[in-house]
Amino acid sequence: MRTVRINRTALTRNALAALSGLLAGFAALTVAELVSAAVRPEASPVTAVGGAAIDRTPTGVKDWAIRTFGENDKIVLQLGIVVTLTLFAVAVGLLALRHRRTGSAAVLVFGAVGTAAAVSRPDSTGFTDGLPSLVGAVAGAVLLYVLVGRLTRPRTLAGEEDESGWDRRGFLIAATAAAAASTAAGAVGRALNGRSAQDAVASRDAVRLPAPASPAKPIPAGAQPRVRGISSFTTPNDDFYRVDTALVVPKVDANTWRLRIHGKGVRRDLEFSYQDLLNRPLIEREITLCCVSNEVGGPYIGHARWIGVRLADLLKEAGVKPPSRGGGADQIIARSVDGMTLGTPVEDVMDGRDAMLALGMNGEPLPFVNGFPVRMLVPGLYGYVSACKWIEDIELTTFDDYDAYWVKRDWAREAPIKTQSRIDTPKPFARPEAGTVMVAGVAWAQHRGIEKVEIRVDDGPWKPAQLAEQATVDTWRQWTYPWKATPGSHTLTVRATDGTGETQTEKRTKTVPDGASGWHSVVVTVD
Repeated sequence: MRTVRINRTALTRNALAALSGLLAGFAALTVAELVSAAVRPEASPVTAVGGAAIDRTPTGVKDWAIRTFGENDKIVLQLGIVVTLTLFAVAVGLLALRHRRTGSAAVLVFGAVGTAAAVSRPDSTGFTDGLPSLVGAVAGAVLLYVLVGRLTRPRTLAGEEDESGWDRRGFLIAATAAAAASTAAGAVGRALNGRSAQDAVASRDAVRLPAPASPAKPIPAGAQPRVRGISSFTTPNDDFYRVDTALVVPKVDANTWRLRIHGKGVRRDLEFSYQDLLNRPLIEREITLCCVSNEVGGPYIGHARWIGVRLADLLKEAGVKPPSRGGGADQIIARSVDGMTLGTPVEDVMDGRDAMLALGMNGEPLPFVNGFPVRMLVPGLYGYVSACKWIEDIELTTFDDYDAYWVKRDWAREAPIKTQSRIDTPKPFARPEAGTVMVAGVAWAQHRGIEKVEIRVDDGPWKPAQLAEQATVDTWRQWTYPWKATPGSHTLTVRATDGTGETQTEKRTKTVPDGASGWHSVVVTVD
Protein backbone atom coordinates (compact mmCIF):
# COMPACT_ATOMS: atom_id res chain seq x y z
CA MET A 1 0.00 0.00 0.00
CA ARG A 2 2.84 2.37 0.79
CA THR A 3 4.34 1.68 -2.66
CA VAL A 4 1.02 2.54 -4.34
CA ARG A 5 0.79 5.74 -2.26
CA ILE A 6 4.34 6.72 -3.23
CA ASN A 7 3.61 6.11 -6.93
CA ARG A 8 0.46 8.18 -6.73
CA THR A 9 2.34 10.93 -4.97
CA ALA A 10 5.05 10.87 -7.64
CA LEU A 11 2.47 11.07 -10.43
CA THR A 12 0.71 13.94 -8.69
CA ARG A 13 3.95 15.86 -8.23
CA ASN A 14 4.91 15.30 -11.87
CA ALA A 15 1.52 16.57 -13.01
CA LEU A 16 1.80 19.61 -10.78
CA ALA A 17 5.35 20.23 -11.98
CA ALA A 18 4.05 20.26 -15.55
CA LEU A 19 1.29 22.63 -14.42
CA SER A 20 3.97 24.81 -12.80
CA GLY A 21 5.77 25.00 -16.12
CA LEU A 22 2.57 26.02 -17.88
CA LEU A 23 1.83 28.70 -15.27
CA ALA A 24 5.40 29.99 -15.59
CA GLY A 25 5.06 30.14 -19.36
CA PHE A 26 1.70 31.88 -19.06
CA ALA A 27 3.20 34.40 -16.64
CA ALA A 28 6.14 35.01 -18.97
CA LEU A 29 3.81 35.76 -21.88
CA THR A 30 1.41 37.99 -19.97
CA VAL A 31 4.14 39.98 -18.24
CA ALA A 32 5.81 40.40 -21.63
CA GLU A 33 2.49 41.62 -23.04
CA LEU A 34 2.28 44.17 -20.25
CA VAL A 35 5.85 45.38 -20.79
CA SER A 36 5.31 45.58 -24.56
CA ALA A 37 2.63 48.21 -23.88
CA ALA A 38 5.41 50.46 -22.59
CA VAL A 39 7.70 49.61 -25.53
CA ARG A 40 5.48 48.87 -28.54
CA PRO A 41 2.94 46.11 -29.30
CA GLU A 42 5.09 44.63 -32.09
CA ALA A 43 7.75 43.73 -29.48
CA SER A 44 5.58 41.12 -27.76
CA PRO A 45 7.21 37.66 -27.88
CA VAL A 46 4.67 35.79 -30.01
CA THR A 47 4.63 38.56 -32.61
CA ALA A 48 8.41 38.92 -32.61
CA VAL A 49 9.14 35.20 -32.72
CA GLY A 50 6.45 34.62 -35.32
CA GLY A 51 7.82 37.40 -37.50
CA ALA A 52 11.35 36.08 -37.16
CA ALA A 53 10.13 32.59 -38.06
CA ILE A 54 8.49 33.96 -41.21
CA ASP A 55 11.68 35.82 -42.13
CA ARG A 56 13.82 32.70 -41.74
CA THR A 57 11.47 30.19 -43.35
CA PRO A 58 12.85 28.86 -46.67
CA THR A 59 11.07 30.16 -49.76
CA GLY A 60 9.80 26.71 -50.72
CA VAL A 61 8.21 26.21 -47.31
CA LYS A 62 6.54 29.63 -47.46
CA ASP A 63 5.16 28.85 -50.89
CA TRP A 64 3.86 25.50 -49.62
CA ALA A 65 2.22 27.18 -46.62
CA ILE A 66 0.42 29.67 -48.85
CA ARG A 67 -0.77 26.89 -51.18
CA THR A 68 -1.85 24.66 -48.31
CA PHE A 69 -3.32 27.07 -45.77
CA GLY A 70 -4.04 30.12 -47.92
CA GLU A 71 -4.82 33.22 -45.89
CA ASN A 72 -4.90 31.09 -42.73
CA ASP A 73 -1.13 30.55 -42.81
CA LYS A 74 -0.61 33.17 -40.05
CA ILE A 75 -3.12 31.43 -37.78
CA VAL A 76 -1.39 28.09 -38.35
CA LEU A 77 1.97 29.67 -37.47
CA GLN A 78 0.59 31.23 -34.30
CA LEU A 79 -0.95 27.92 -33.26
CA GLY A 80 2.38 26.24 -33.92
CA ILE A 81 4.16 28.76 -31.68
CA VAL A 82 1.62 28.24 -28.89
CA VAL A 83 1.93 24.44 -29.11
CA THR A 84 5.73 24.68 -29.07
CA LEU A 85 5.68 26.99 -26.05
CA THR A 86 3.25 24.66 -24.27
CA LEU A 87 5.47 21.63 -24.78
CA PHE A 88 8.53 23.64 -23.75
CA ALA A 89 6.76 24.84 -20.59
CA VAL A 90 5.76 21.30 -19.60
CA ALA A 91 9.32 20.07 -20.19
CA VAL A 92 10.97 22.78 -18.06
CA GLY A 93 8.42 22.16 -15.32
CA LEU A 94 9.35 18.48 -15.14
CA LEU A 95 13.03 19.37 -15.33
CA ALA A 96 12.68 21.85 -12.47
CA LEU A 97 11.12 19.14 -10.24
CA ARG A 98 14.40 17.24 -10.39
CA HIS A 99 16.81 20.14 -10.91
CA ARG A 100 15.08 23.19 -9.55
CA ARG A 101 17.61 25.83 -10.52
CA THR A 102 18.39 24.35 -13.92
CA GLY A 103 14.72 24.08 -14.85
CA SER A 104 13.99 27.61 -13.72
CA ALA A 105 16.99 28.92 -15.59
CA ALA A 106 15.75 27.12 -18.72
CA VAL A 107 12.82 29.54 -18.80
CA LEU A 108 15.37 32.23 -19.60
CA VAL A 109 15.88 30.46 -22.93
CA PHE A 110 12.42 31.78 -23.76
CA GLY A 111 13.66 35.29 -23.03
CA ALA A 112 16.81 34.84 -25.09
CA VAL A 113 14.88 33.58 -28.14
CA GLY A 114 12.25 36.32 -27.86
CA THR A 115 14.84 39.04 -27.33
CA ALA A 116 16.94 37.90 -30.29
CA ALA A 117 13.85 37.70 -32.49
CA ALA A 118 12.60 41.14 -31.47
CA VAL A 119 15.87 43.03 -31.96
CA SER A 120 16.62 41.30 -35.27
CA ARG A 121 13.31 42.19 -36.94
CA PRO A 122 13.53 44.65 -39.85
CA ASP A 123 11.30 47.12 -38.00
CA SER A 124 13.21 46.85 -34.70
CA THR A 125 13.77 50.09 -32.84
CA GLY A 126 16.73 48.68 -30.90
CA PHE A 127 17.44 46.76 -27.70
CA THR A 128 14.28 48.03 -26.03
CA ASP A 129 12.30 45.72 -28.32
CA GLY A 130 13.87 42.82 -26.44
CA LEU A 131 12.75 44.01 -23.01
CA PRO A 132 9.27 42.42 -23.05
CA SER A 133 10.68 38.94 -23.70
CA LEU A 134 13.51 39.43 -21.22
CA VAL A 135 11.35 40.74 -18.36
CA GLY A 136 8.68 38.13 -19.05
CA ALA A 137 11.23 35.31 -18.93
CA VAL A 138 12.63 36.51 -15.60
CA ALA A 139 9.11 36.61 -14.14
CA GLY A 140 8.43 33.11 -15.43
CA ALA A 141 11.71 31.75 -14.07
CA VAL A 142 11.08 33.18 -10.61
CA LEU A 143 7.54 31.83 -10.54
CA LEU A 144 8.66 28.36 -11.58
CA TYR A 145 11.33 28.36 -8.87
CA VAL A 146 8.73 29.30 -6.23
CA LEU A 147 6.10 26.79 -7.38
CA VAL A 148 8.49 23.85 -7.65
CA GLY A 149 9.80 24.77 -4.20
CA ARG A 150 6.37 23.93 -2.81
CA LEU A 151 6.63 20.51 -4.45
CA THR A 152 10.09 19.71 -3.19
CA ARG A 153 9.94 21.03 0.39
CA PRO A 154 7.80 18.86 2.66
CA ARG A 155 5.50 20.63 5.09
CA THR A 156 5.62 19.56 8.73
CA LEU A 157 2.63 19.05 10.97
CA ALA A 158 3.25 19.23 14.72
CA GLY A 159 6.93 18.63 14.10
CA GLU A 160 6.30 15.62 11.86
CA GLU A 161 6.79 15.45 8.11
CA ASP A 162 3.61 15.37 6.04
CA GLU A 163 3.57 11.95 4.36
CA SER A 164 2.51 13.53 1.08
CA GLY A 165 6.05 14.86 0.82
CA TRP A 166 5.08 18.34 -0.40
CA ASP A 167 3.31 21.51 0.66
CA ARG A 168 -0.18 21.13 -0.81
CA ARG A 169 -1.64 24.25 0.70
CA GLY A 170 1.37 26.42 -0.16
CA PHE A 171 1.36 25.19 -3.76
CA LEU A 172 -2.35 25.82 -4.26
CA ILE A 173 -2.10 29.34 -2.84
CA ALA A 174 0.95 30.20 -4.93
CA ALA A 175 -0.47 28.67 -8.13
CA THR A 176 -3.85 30.38 -7.73
CA ALA A 177 -2.24 33.75 -7.01
CA ALA A 178 0.10 33.35 -9.98
CA ALA A 179 -2.73 32.48 -12.35
CA ALA A 180 -4.79 35.46 -11.18
CA ALA A 181 -1.89 37.90 -11.35
CA SER A 182 -0.86 36.66 -14.80
CA THR A 183 -4.38 36.95 -16.12
CA ALA A 184 -4.62 40.50 -14.80
CA ALA A 185 -1.25 41.44 -16.29
CA GLY A 186 -2.30 40.08 -19.67
CA ALA A 187 -5.61 41.91 -19.55
CA VAL A 188 -3.96 45.22 -18.68
CA GLY A 189 -1.31 44.69 -21.35
CA ARG A 190 -3.88 43.98 -24.04
CA ALA A 191 -5.95 46.97 -22.98
CA LEU A 192 -2.95 49.30 -23.13
CA ASN A 193 -1.80 47.90 -26.46
CA GLY A 194 -5.33 48.23 -27.75
CA ARG A 195 -5.30 51.99 -27.23
CA SER A 196 -3.03 52.60 -30.20
CA ALA A 197 -5.28 50.36 -32.29
CA GLN A 198 -8.29 52.35 -31.14
CA ASP A 199 -6.60 55.58 -32.20
CA ALA A 200 -5.92 54.04 -35.61
CA VAL A 201 -9.52 52.91 -35.99
CA ALA A 202 -10.76 56.36 -35.00
CA SER A 203 -8.44 58.02 -37.53
CA ARG A 204 -9.76 55.78 -40.30
CA ASP A 205 -13.38 56.39 -39.29
CA ALA A 206 -12.75 60.13 -39.58
CA VAL A 207 -11.50 59.96 -43.16
CA ARG A 208 -13.68 61.40 -45.88
CA LEU A 209 -12.21 60.71 -49.29
CA PRO A 210 -12.50 63.74 -51.57
CA ALA A 211 -13.78 63.51 -55.11
CA PRO A 212 -10.94 62.57 -57.46
CA ALA A 213 -9.57 65.19 -59.81
CA SER A 214 -9.28 62.42 -62.40
CA PRO A 215 -12.16 59.97 -61.90
CA ALA A 216 -12.15 56.44 -63.26
CA LYS A 217 -14.13 55.73 -66.38
CA PRO A 218 -17.37 53.84 -65.72
CA ILE A 219 -17.07 50.08 -65.93
CA PRO A 220 -18.67 49.01 -69.23
CA ALA A 221 -22.08 47.42 -68.84
CA GLY A 222 -20.86 44.36 -70.71
CA ALA A 223 -17.79 43.78 -68.51
CA GLN A 224 -19.66 41.35 -66.23
CA PRO A 225 -21.37 38.40 -67.98
CA ARG A 226 -24.46 37.10 -66.26
CA VAL A 227 -23.16 33.61 -65.64
CA ARG A 228 -23.54 31.86 -62.31
CA GLY A 229 -20.20 30.92 -60.80
CA ILE A 230 -18.01 33.50 -62.52
CA SER A 231 -15.99 35.90 -60.37
CA SER A 232 -17.49 39.29 -59.72
CA PHE A 233 -15.74 41.91 -61.83
CA THR A 234 -15.15 44.05 -58.74
CA THR A 235 -13.93 42.13 -55.73
CA PRO A 236 -15.58 43.25 -52.45
CA ASN A 237 -13.06 44.53 -49.92
CA ASP A 238 -13.88 41.76 -47.46
CA ASP A 239 -13.15 39.12 -50.12
CA PHE A 240 -9.93 40.63 -51.46
CA TYR A 241 -7.01 38.24 -51.13
CA ARG A 242 -4.33 38.80 -48.52
CA VAL A 243 -0.77 37.50 -48.85
CA ASP A 244 1.89 39.19 -46.68
CA THR A 245 4.31 38.44 -43.86
CA ALA A 246 2.60 40.48 -41.14
CA LEU A 247 1.71 38.11 -38.28
CA VAL A 248 -0.48 40.86 -36.83
CA VAL A 249 -2.09 43.40 -39.15
CA PRO A 250 -0.54 46.82 -38.41
CA LYS A 251 -2.98 49.40 -37.06
CA VAL A 252 -1.49 52.75 -38.03
CA ASP A 253 -2.87 56.09 -36.85
CA ALA A 254 -3.32 58.27 -39.93
CA ASN A 255 -2.86 61.39 -37.79
CA THR A 256 0.72 60.48 -36.90
CA TRP A 257 1.66 58.66 -40.12
CA ARG A 258 4.36 60.20 -42.30
CA LEU A 259 5.91 59.26 -45.65
CA ARG A 260 9.48 60.19 -46.53
CA ILE A 261 10.97 60.25 -50.04
CA HIS A 262 14.77 60.31 -50.19
CA GLY A 263 17.82 58.62 -51.69
CA LYS A 264 19.88 58.57 -54.84
CA GLY A 265 18.92 61.13 -57.47
CA VAL A 266 16.59 62.97 -55.08
CA ARG A 267 17.36 66.71 -55.25
CA ARG A 268 15.39 67.41 -52.08
CA ASP A 269 13.90 65.07 -49.51
CA LEU A 270 10.15 65.23 -49.16
CA GLU A 271 7.86 64.31 -46.29
CA PHE A 272 4.09 64.00 -46.44
CA SER A 273 1.36 63.53 -43.87
CA TYR A 274 -1.84 61.68 -44.65
CA GLN A 275 -3.69 64.97 -44.91
CA ASP A 276 -1.05 66.28 -47.31
CA LEU A 277 -1.86 63.44 -49.68
CA LEU A 278 -5.62 63.91 -49.28
CA ASN A 279 -5.21 67.57 -50.24
CA ARG A 280 -3.45 66.74 -53.51
CA PRO A 281 -5.21 66.09 -56.83
CA LEU A 282 -6.28 62.45 -56.64
CA ILE A 283 -6.66 59.91 -59.41
CA GLU A 284 -9.20 57.09 -59.41
CA ARG A 285 -8.48 53.95 -61.43
CA GLU A 286 -9.72 50.41 -62.02
CA ILE A 287 -6.75 48.11 -61.36
CA THR A 288 -6.49 44.35 -60.95
CA LEU A 289 -3.85 43.11 -58.51
CA CYS A 290 -2.23 39.68 -58.58
CA CYS A 291 0.11 37.92 -56.16
CA VAL A 292 3.21 36.14 -57.46
CA SER A 293 2.28 33.21 -55.18
CA ASN A 294 -0.82 32.60 -57.27
CA GLU A 295 -0.69 29.09 -58.73
CA VAL A 296 -2.19 28.43 -62.17
CA GLY A 297 -5.93 28.79 -61.64
CA GLY A 298 -5.36 30.14 -58.11
CA PRO A 299 -7.40 32.62 -56.05
CA TYR A 300 -4.81 35.30 -55.26
CA ILE A 301 -6.06 37.89 -57.70
CA GLY A 302 -8.69 40.57 -57.26
CA HIS A 303 -10.01 43.76 -58.78
CA ALA A 304 -10.85 47.07 -57.13
CA ARG A 305 -11.41 50.75 -57.85
CA TRP A 306 -8.52 52.60 -56.21
CA ILE A 307 -8.13 56.27 -55.39
CA GLY A 308 -4.81 57.88 -54.57
CA VAL A 309 -1.93 60.13 -55.54
CA ARG A 310 0.03 59.56 -58.72
CA LEU A 311 3.43 58.34 -57.53
CA ALA A 312 5.34 59.70 -60.52
CA ASP A 313 4.24 63.23 -59.61
CA LEU A 314 5.73 62.92 -56.12
CA LEU A 315 9.00 61.57 -57.51
CA LYS A 316 9.23 64.40 -60.01
CA GLU A 317 8.72 66.94 -57.23
CA ALA A 318 11.66 65.34 -55.44
CA GLY A 319 13.74 65.77 -58.59
CA VAL A 320 13.81 62.11 -59.57
CA LYS A 321 14.37 61.16 -63.21
CA PRO A 322 13.93 57.68 -64.68
CA PRO A 323 17.07 55.93 -65.98
CA SER A 324 15.94 56.50 -69.58
CA ARG A 325 16.30 60.24 -68.91
CA GLY A 326 19.58 60.12 -67.10
CA GLY A 327 18.35 59.38 -63.59
CA GLY A 328 20.85 57.79 -61.23
CA ALA A 329 18.40 55.46 -59.47
CA ASP A 330 16.75 52.50 -61.16
CA GLN A 331 15.01 51.03 -58.09
CA ILE A 332 12.49 52.28 -55.56
CA ILE A 333 12.69 50.63 -52.16
CA ALA A 334 9.31 50.94 -50.46
CA ARG A 335 9.38 50.26 -46.71
CA SER A 336 6.39 49.28 -44.63
CA VAL A 337 5.84 50.11 -40.97
CA ASP A 338 6.56 46.44 -40.19
CA GLY A 339 9.95 46.59 -41.89
CA MET A 340 8.97 44.88 -45.15
CA THR A 341 10.91 46.11 -48.20
CA LEU A 342 9.75 45.91 -51.82
CA GLY A 343 11.84 46.88 -54.83
CA THR A 344 10.18 48.48 -57.86
CA PRO A 345 11.76 49.62 -61.15
CA VAL A 346 11.80 53.42 -61.33
CA GLU A 347 11.23 53.22 -65.08
CA ASP A 348 7.94 51.37 -64.66
CA VAL A 349 6.63 53.86 -62.12
CA MET A 350 7.46 56.85 -64.33
CA ASP A 351 6.56 55.49 -67.80
CA GLY A 352 3.03 56.93 -67.75
CA ARG A 353 1.10 54.07 -66.18
CA ASP A 354 -1.18 54.78 -63.22
CA ALA A 355 1.24 53.88 -60.42
CA MET A 356 -0.11 55.39 -57.23
CA LEU A 357 -0.04 55.70 -53.49
CA ALA A 358 -3.55 54.45 -52.84
CA LEU A 359 -5.69 55.98 -50.07
CA GLY A 360 -9.02 54.37 -50.89
CA MET A 361 -10.44 51.11 -52.19
CA ASN A 362 -13.88 50.61 -53.68
CA GLY A 363 -15.16 53.92 -52.36
CA GLU A 364 -13.87 53.76 -48.79
CA PRO A 365 -10.57 54.35 -46.99
CA LEU A 366 -8.24 51.38 -47.30
CA PRO A 367 -9.15 48.57 -44.89
CA PHE A 368 -6.36 47.91 -42.38
CA VAL A 369 -5.73 44.50 -43.88
CA ASN A 370 -5.25 46.10 -47.28
CA GLY A 371 -2.75 48.71 -46.12
CA PHE A 372 -4.42 51.64 -44.35
CA PRO A 373 -3.49 54.42 -44.28
CA VAL A 374 -1.51 54.24 -47.55
CA ARG A 375 -0.32 51.51 -49.87
CA MET A 376 1.60 51.54 -53.12
CA LEU A 377 0.51 49.79 -56.31
CA VAL A 378 1.86 49.66 -59.85
CA PRO A 379 -0.31 48.17 -62.62
CA GLY A 380 1.33 45.31 -64.48
CA LEU A 381 3.71 44.17 -61.72
CA TYR A 382 3.25 41.40 -59.20
CA GLY A 383 2.51 42.62 -55.70
CA TYR A 384 5.83 41.59 -54.17
CA VAL A 385 7.65 44.20 -56.29
CA SER A 386 5.00 46.90 -56.35
CA ALA A 387 2.20 46.76 -53.79
CA CYS A 388 3.77 47.77 -50.46
CA LYS A 389 1.09 47.96 -47.77
CA TRP A 390 1.37 50.28 -44.74
CA ILE A 391 4.11 52.17 -46.60
CA GLU A 392 6.07 54.82 -44.71
CA ASP A 393 9.33 55.28 -46.63
CA ILE A 394 10.44 55.50 -50.26
CA GLU A 395 14.15 55.32 -50.95
CA LEU A 396 15.64 55.76 -54.40
CA THR A 397 18.55 53.38 -55.02
CA THR A 398 19.81 50.85 -57.57
CA PHE A 399 19.29 47.13 -58.07
CA ASP A 400 23.05 46.66 -57.77
CA ASP A 401 23.16 48.37 -54.37
CA TYR A 402 20.19 46.81 -52.60
CA ASP A 403 18.16 43.59 -52.64
CA ALA A 404 14.65 43.85 -51.23
CA TYR A 405 13.11 41.32 -48.85
CA TRP A 406 11.85 38.81 -51.42
CA VAL A 407 14.85 39.13 -53.71
CA LYS A 408 17.03 37.97 -50.82
CA ARG A 409 14.80 34.90 -50.74
CA ASP A 410 15.31 33.81 -54.35
CA TRP A 411 12.54 35.74 -56.07
CA ALA A 412 13.27 37.75 -59.20
CA ARG A 413 14.21 41.44 -59.00
CA GLU A 414 11.72 42.42 -61.69
CA ALA A 415 8.38 40.69 -62.11
CA PRO A 416 5.90 41.81 -64.78
CA ILE A 417 2.64 39.91 -64.50
CA LYS A 418 2.40 36.95 -66.85
CA THR A 419 -0.52 36.40 -69.20
CA GLN A 420 -2.89 34.03 -67.41
CA SER A 421 -6.45 32.74 -67.52
CA ARG A 422 -8.70 30.75 -65.22
CA ILE A 423 -11.86 28.67 -65.49
CA ASP A 424 -14.28 29.73 -62.75
CA THR A 425 -17.19 27.53 -63.79
CA PRO A 426 -17.74 24.63 -63.98
CA LYS A 427 -15.67 23.75 -60.92
CA PRO A 428 -13.25 20.82 -60.91
CA PHE A 429 -15.06 17.46 -60.63
CA ALA A 430 -18.43 19.09 -61.27
CA ARG A 431 -21.20 16.90 -62.70
CA PRO A 432 -23.20 19.02 -65.14
CA GLU A 433 -25.99 17.56 -67.19
CA ALA A 434 -25.58 16.93 -70.91
CA GLY A 435 -26.53 19.82 -73.16
CA THR A 436 -25.31 23.40 -73.26
CA VAL A 437 -23.00 24.09 -70.34
CA MET A 438 -21.70 27.62 -69.91
CA VAL A 439 -17.94 27.64 -69.32
CA ALA A 440 -16.75 30.99 -67.96
CA GLY A 441 -13.86 32.62 -66.21
CA VAL A 442 -11.33 35.44 -66.20
CA ALA A 443 -8.10 36.28 -68.00
CA TRP A 444 -5.49 38.90 -67.17
CA ALA A 445 -2.34 40.52 -68.49
CA GLN A 446 -2.31 43.84 -66.66
CA HIS A 447 -1.00 46.81 -68.61
CA ARG A 448 -1.18 44.80 -71.85
CA GLY A 449 -4.83 43.78 -71.86
CA ILE A 450 -6.49 40.60 -73.16
CA GLU A 451 -7.28 40.23 -76.86
CA LYS A 452 -8.36 36.60 -77.10
CA VAL A 453 -9.37 33.63 -74.95
CA GLU A 454 -9.65 30.09 -76.30
CA ILE A 455 -11.16 26.88 -74.93
CA ARG A 456 -10.22 23.29 -75.70
CA VAL A 457 -12.32 20.25 -74.83
CA ASP A 458 -10.16 17.17 -74.25
CA ASP A 459 -7.64 17.05 -77.13
CA GLY A 460 -9.89 18.83 -79.59
CA PRO A 461 -9.21 22.06 -81.45
CA TRP A 462 -8.97 25.44 -79.74
CA LYS A 463 -12.17 27.43 -80.08
CA PRO A 464 -12.61 31.15 -79.32
CA ALA A 465 -14.52 32.17 -76.23
CA GLN A 466 -16.73 35.22 -76.17
CA LEU A 467 -14.98 38.12 -74.46
CA ALA A 468 -16.78 40.52 -72.17
CA GLU A 469 -16.05 44.19 -72.66
CA GLN A 470 -12.63 45.26 -71.42
CA ALA A 471 -12.66 48.05 -68.86
CA THR A 472 -8.98 49.00 -69.30
CA VAL A 473 -5.73 47.22 -70.09
CA ASP A 474 -5.01 47.25 -66.33
CA THR A 475 -8.03 45.09 -65.47
CA TRP A 476 -8.83 41.45 -65.87
CA ARG A 477 -11.31 40.42 -68.56
CA GLN A 478 -14.23 38.04 -68.25
CA TRP A 479 -15.07 35.45 -70.90
CA THR A 480 -17.73 32.80 -71.64
CA TYR A 481 -18.04 29.75 -73.86
CA PRO A 482 -21.27 27.76 -74.49
CA TRP A 483 -20.13 24.13 -74.54
CA LYS A 484 -22.25 21.39 -76.08
CA ALA A 485 -21.51 18.85 -73.39
CA THR A 486 -21.80 15.13 -74.07
CA PRO A 487 -21.91 12.38 -71.42
CA GLY A 488 -18.63 11.18 -69.98
CA SER A 489 -15.47 12.58 -68.44
CA HIS A 490 -13.98 15.65 -70.11
CA THR A 491 -11.04 17.99 -69.59
CA LEU A 492 -11.61 21.69 -70.24
CA THR A 493 -8.53 23.85 -70.85
CA VAL A 494 -8.20 27.60 -71.31
CA ARG A 495 -5.51 29.88 -72.69
CA ALA A 496 -5.35 33.63 -73.35
CA THR A 497 -3.59 35.98 -75.74
CA ASP A 498 -2.62 39.45 -74.53
CA GLY A 499 -2.68 42.81 -76.26
CA THR A 500 0.85 42.38 -77.63
CA GLY A 501 -0.14 39.18 -79.44
CA GLU A 502 1.65 36.87 -77.00
CA THR A 503 -0.27 33.68 -76.24
CA GLN A 504 -0.12 32.21 -72.77
CA THR A 505 2.50 29.48 -72.62
CA GLU A 506 1.63 25.84 -71.99
CA LYS A 507 4.88 25.31 -70.06
CA ARG A 508 4.18 24.75 -66.38
CA THR A 509 6.43 26.57 -63.95
CA LYS A 510 6.24 27.08 -60.21
CA THR A 511 5.63 30.45 -58.64
CA VAL A 512 9.31 30.96 -57.78
CA PRO A 513 11.10 33.02 -59.04
CA ASP A 514 8.75 35.25 -61.06
CA GLY A 515 5.27 33.75 -61.12
CA ALA A 516 3.60 30.55 -62.25
CA SER A 517 2.84 29.77 -65.88
CA GLY A 518 0.83 27.12 -67.73
CA TRP A 519 -2.70 26.45 -68.90
CA HIS A 520 -5.52 26.02 -66.40
CA SER A 521 -7.76 23.01 -66.85
CA VAL A 522 -10.60 21.30 -65.00
CA VAL A 523 -11.96 17.78 -65.25
CA VAL A 524 -15.74 17.34 -65.19
CA THR A 525 -18.12 14.41 -65.60
CA VAL A 526 -21.18 15.05 -67.71
CA ASP A 527 -24.23 13.00 -66.67
